Amino acid sequence: MKKYTYSAKKTDNQGNWLVVDARDVVLGRLASQVAARLRGKHNPLYTPHVDCGDFVVVINAEKVRLTGRKNEQKMYYRHSGYIGGLKSINADKLRQKRPEDIIRFAVKGMLPKNRLGRQLYRKLKVYAGSEHPHQAQQPKPLEL
Repeated sequence: MKKYTYSAKKTDNQGNWLVVDARDVVLGRLASQVAARLRGKHNPLYTPHVDCGDFVVVINAEKVRLTGRKNEQKMYYRHSGYIGGLKSINADKLRQKRPEDIIRFAVKGMLPKNRLGRQLYRKLKVYAGSEHPHQAQQPKPLEL
């Protein structure tokens, strides 16, 4: 009798909704656990090439913690595509302008760089405050 490894299909994913409170949680630890949940690595049916993950809602993004002197020293870069078009902003200023982006960039860097990674990234919802518009999905709290 041969035994086969089960390979999950798109239809096997229930897509649960989880809500994570980022208040006083270290950014890297939060991002790695959220990325693992988005990929579905907690699921016994995890298959690397299939979306087996959950939807994750992160609240209180403005209160996420950075260790050391990262508030002043960590830089975020973007390029316009033109010569000399490199723009940079440190974490402290980015937190004042768009606090959600700090978590978005950290999680996106931990996802695969392909079509599946882009699909998983769309399942991440980040909000600066404690309110979110996803009450209808009845998200369950996730303790980190």
